[in-house]
Amino acid sequence: MKELMLVNAKVLTENGLIENGFIYIKNGKIAETGPAATMPALDRDTEIIELSESSTVVPGFIDVHIHGAGGADTMDATTEAINIMATVLPAEGTTSFLATTITQDKDAIIKALENAADYIGHHNHPGKAEVIGIHLEGPFINEDRKGAQPADHIIAPDIDLFAKMQEASGNNIRLVTLAPEKENGYKFITYLAENDVIASVGHSDATYAQMADAVKAGATHVTHLFNGMRGMHHRDPGVAGAALLFNELKIEIIADGIHVVPEMIDLSVRAKGTDGVILITDSMRAKCLKSGTYDLGGQAVSVADGKAFLADGTLAGSILKMKDSLKNMMEFSGIRLEEAVKLASENPAKQLKIFNRKGSIAEGKDADLVVLDENFDVSMAFCRGASSFKRDSQAKV
Repeated sequence: MKELMLVNAKVLTENGLIENGFIYIKNGKIAETGPAATMPALDRDTEIIELSESSTVVPGFIDVHIHGAGGADTMDATTEAINIMATVLPAEGTTSFLATTITQDKDAIIKALENAADYIGHHNHPGKAEVIGIHLEGPFINEDRKGAQPADHIIAPDIDLFAKMQEASGNNIRLVTLAPEKENGYKFITYLAENDVIASVGHSDATYAQMADAVKAGATHVTHLFNGMRGMHHRDPGVAGAALLFNELKIEIIADGIHVVPEMIDLSVRAKGTDGVILITDSMRAKCLKSGTYDLGGQAVSVADGKAFLADGTLAGSILKMKDSLKNMMEFSGIRLEEAVKLASENPAKQLKIFNRKGSIAEGKDADLVVLDENFDVSMAFCRGASSFKRDSQAKV
């Protein structure tokens, strides 16, 4: 793999911002970074990429909850579908993601899991966003809080069935969305925790007391806060209130201003701090495409004006891009770029226990890098040291 040197731009490293820095990439890893004055002598074959002084290089974003993009969906269960997602996502700054399923017939889910496992094992090449695992959203949820999840295939938590699913996935299921109040819910959470799988409460009608029991059982995550769950009430904080109060729980936020209004996003960041929030898109196949009607789990979804709805008016995922989520967070909650990047990169990496190789710019880590211009739009992206997106006017390569 070609050695690269990114120069001239600001660099947001694990230890802070370097105003005029460099990043040396070797064998797909970050070999060295620092101020321009300390740049090492280069091998004659090293490719130098001169960036604008107004640009900032940040760690690649990690989307732990994404169903689809560019006309493709995880449930399509084809190599082509996952490859399309992996190809289009770097343009929005996403350099790795959890391929996310939806509630469906168990055979359809297993087929999607087998396909994702095959992709992870044989097609996860540098230059495309890396599939770092699978998010199993459903079928172990509460039908009363199903949102856009198809009701016909919702079932109670089933450890034996999950074990078959995990086997089909090649042990790549990293996160499971479930309703703890359902039969066997707490046992299922403990089983997941004991097997190093993140148990996430979502599409749940749990009370605060039931949430406390879920945390005791081992839950550490909450799926798209405020959406598909019992909300806050002054006599029962519900799932949402518990998510904000329990330090053990990290929360996902769809920061499009549609799924959650800006004021509630601001409240969430104030309550959890920048250590407790993870940005996600929960996007569907319509992302990157024009308005129209698309499929989500066998259901028709209408997309127009930046919103996706089922026929009955239920919000159905999003068409949000991670770069826009970042900008929205800065606008809605007043946090700085460094803090917003933490929500998109460092926090998900730590939650997935892959911070040793992703989530920040530091020597020895994967060269998953995003170049943002002065408007915080993506001008370039690199996935494991290979160029994956370039907006021609932004860099001289």
